[in-house]
Formats: sequence, C-alpha cells, structure tokens
Amino acid sequence: MSVRAGREFLAIPGPTTVPDEVLRAMHRPAIDIYSGPLIEITDRCHADLRRIFGTSGRSYIYIANGHGAWEAALTNTLSRGDKVLVLESGRFAIGWGETASRLGLAVEVLPGDWRRAVDPDAVEARLRADAAHEIKAVLVVQVDTASGVLNDIPAIGRAIAAAGHPALYLVDTIASLGTMPFDMDGWGVDVAVAGSQKGLMSPPGLGFVGTSKRARKVHETADLRTHYWDWTAREGERHYEKYCGTPPEHLLFALRQALDMLFAEGLEVAFERHRLLAGATHAAVERWAEGGDFEFNILVPAERSPSVTPVIMKDSRGPRLLLDYLREKFGVVLGIGLGALGDRAFRIAHMGHVNGPMMLGTLASVEAALVALGIPHGKGGTEAAIRHLGERVAP
Repeated sequence: MSVRAGREFLAIPGPTTVPDEVLRAMHRPAIDIYSGPLIEITDRCHADLRRIFGTSGRSYIYIANGHGAWEAALTNTLSRGDKVLVLESGRFAIGWGETASRLGLAVEVLPGDWRRAVDPDAVEARLRADAAHEIKAVLVVQVDTASGVLNDIPAIGRAIAAAGHPALYLVDTIASLGTMPFDMDGWGVDVAVAGSQKGLMSPPGLGFVGTSKRARKVHETADLRTHYWDWTAREGERHYEKYCGTPPEHLLFALRQALDMLFAEGLEVAFERHRLLAGATHAAVERWAEGGDFEFNILVPAERSPSVTPVIMKDSRGPRLLLDYLREKFGVVLGIGLGALGDRAFRIAHMGHVNGPMMLGTLASVEAALVALGIPHGKGGTEAAIRHLGERVAP
C-alpha cells in the first residue's frame, strides 16, 4: 500500500520543481533566431540577470550547466600556469578547483571543515603570506549543496581587500541565486556564476556568468580563452553570436517566465520566503535530533543555508531505506548525501518554486516515514515546523 498517487514532489537541491507557468511558456513553436521577439527576450534576460547578480557589469548566458559556468569563469580570466586559491567548505568549491586543474591551472586548497563556513581571517592570512601575488584568483561557493553551508561572501571579500591582494574574487551562486541576497558590486565580487535549475525555477541547461569591469580588463590578456566560452566572441553584433550558435530558444522562454514570476513576487519577498521555509525545516530537524539519531551537518545555526539542509543520520541502516520508502510510498524525493556525507546523510531542499504546503507536506512525510520504519527520532518535528511558520507569517 502507498499514498503516492498524484504528482511526485521533488525535494532535491537541483533540479528543483519547475512551475506550471514555466512549463507552459516552453510549449510553443520555435521562432526566428535573427530578429524580433527573441532578441528582446535575450536583452531582458540579461538585464534581469544583472539585477539579480547585483552588478552593473556584463552578463553571459551559456547552453551549459553550472560546471560549464565554472569553466567559462576560469577560461575568460586566467592563463596557463596561474594559481588559484580554492576555499574548501564542502564538495563544490573543490569541484571547481578540479576543473581549474584540468585546464592547466595550479590549484591550492585552503583547508576547511565540511561542517563550518569558510573563515575569512584564514583567507586574509593566506593572502598576506602571498607576498609575490602568485595567487591570481580566489574561488568560493556562497552555498555548498553537499554540506549545506552558507559562506559569508561579503566578509571574505573584505578579507581579500584587507590583505591588499589583487587576486580576482570568483563566487559560485549556483545554489543561492534567487534565494538570498547577492550584491556582486557591493561585495567586491569579480565573477559570479549560476545555473537555471535551482533558485531560478527553470529546467537545467543554462549557465550564467556575471562580470565586473576588473574581470573584463583581465580577460583581455587571458590565454585560456576558447571560442565557445569566450566573452568577447559573445559580444558580436549578430544575435546568435551571444550563444555561439543557435540560441536555446525554449530554455530562454522558460527563463523569461521564471524571472517574471520572481520579480512579480519581489526579490526581498522571495528571500524572506526562503528564510521562513528554511527555518521551518530547521525547526523540524532540531526536534527529530532530540531522539539522538539525527544531527545537522552544519554545526552553527547562522551558517546553515536557506536553500538546502543536509541531515546526518546515525541509524545503522543508513539513509537509503528512508529515501526509498519516501519515494515509493509517499512520492517524495529527497536528496542523497554527496562526497563525505555520501552514505551518512540525506538532504532536504527548500529552494526555488516552493511554498508552505510543499515544505510542511515534505516534513510531515519524512516524519511519517520515521514512524513507519521504526527509526528513533524526537517527536513533534512537523508540529515545530508548523509553529515556526505560524508565529512568523503575519495575518
């Protein structure tokens, strides 16, 4: 017996649920790629991406996932043999560093803790020690979807400035853009990367890059540039050059609708919605953890992200039994653990097109599964989540 009839609910940290309005926007014929409405869509998407990134600089749209955006950021600003400093706080900054290494860059990792945010003081100390300025770029993620950490991007930017170091500041916002504030110009970020499939509520397949004037200047002498990723090549007069070929029309239709929805809601309202739903999730996990078999991966509450919550499971059976039960019996799909948390954790996403009923339903389903499987846990997690929202969502 199961209660999964109806639409399956995807509670993984990417791809996230695509709104029906976005799906409908894609359900139309292809149109001319050289003139007319598609040019307007491109121009409007770029303007709104710059607004969300918080930059007056240029933006670029790639037919790629976030890994492609990583490569675009690196190849457009660096040269063979350059050194980059990767700030570890989970799996994905390390992954960005691995991409850099394969491109022929020298990679140094500033060791971090999968359970804590990057320490800005450690960043400043390392850059002060680099008297010869061998480090050309600093790479960090705002939110790591594997660890669930929220890094303090403005504080790290201040640390780079305090060290008096000229390194470029590159930030991955793939799991954060559209779910929390990001102020690229105000925080001194030179290059920001993102993807379509998380907070921006669109299907996977588009990668985004925002750039500062300083990054564009360095770009002029970067020798890792290739035709597909090259910023300059994408600034040609012909529309299709902005995509290095045929534009991804239907993904652009989707993105345009998703951005319209986000701005209709209001960015600050969307950010607050994510904070509230994350808080409800954290309230439930705190209650479950009282039973002794669960704990947050991120130890400090202020360092827990508003987009995804990884939960360590101490039960000897591991999280697979719980994940399979939820998928098969309730139609709820949670994220698996990644990297160091691979067989020890599950992840609850609360990003993108998600609201109170979606999150309360997800949390209640998890709690029902814990009861059904006899997994020890503190009682009342769903009630705690309900109370969290009830006390904070004003009438």
